[in-house]
Amino acid sequence: MSMPLPTDTARRLPGDLDIWVFVLGDMLIFSAYFFAYLLDRSHDTALFTQSQLALNQSLGSVNTLMLLTSSLMVALCVHAARAGELAHAVRFLELGVGCGAGFLVLKASEWYAKLSSGITLGTNAFYMHYFVLTGVHVLHVLIGLAFLLVLRLELRTSERPRLQLLEAGGTYWHMVDFLWFLIFALLYLMR
Repeated sequence: MSMPLPTDTARRLPGDLDIWVFVLGDMLIFSAYFFAYLLDRSHDTALFTQSQLALNQSLGSVNTLMLLTSSLMVALCVHAARAGELAHAVRFLELGVGCGAGFLVLKASEWYAKLSSGITLGTNAFYMHYFVLTGVHVLHVLIGLAFLLVLRLELRTSERPRLQLLEAGGTYWHMVDFLWFLIFALLYLMR
């Protein structure tokens, strides 16, 4: 029989203040980079639009669905952990990690295709932004996956996993998902 984990009935942000300071700081840094991208794009809209046409919107859409699904699984994991359903929480978390790993595989294949066709960071201003933005995001995904694997260990080895840690991991992972949504819109969709 599962026992629900203790929760506060008062309204509060999930996780702790430290994760929110980190997330807001990271979002501020990405916002500055998004602004730099838009500024460069405004100076050569034709080049950016032409370069965007070489991106695979279908692959970008699948990647977006992978991360959205991953975020849903992480949210369901936290919900299950709050209810004391730790076996379900582990399964949801593993599905979230699988979708995050799938995102990395698809992104690596996209980069491989670009690099194989001679498109690099130095090709033009658009591709400089493309590789930097997606590269920094991939770094965030890797950090997030490491965090999720720590949460998996927490769920599998503790009878009473730390809810605040699970919420912090979920908060970070949702930030990663949100950043991809913005990157996808800027790089793949905006014309």
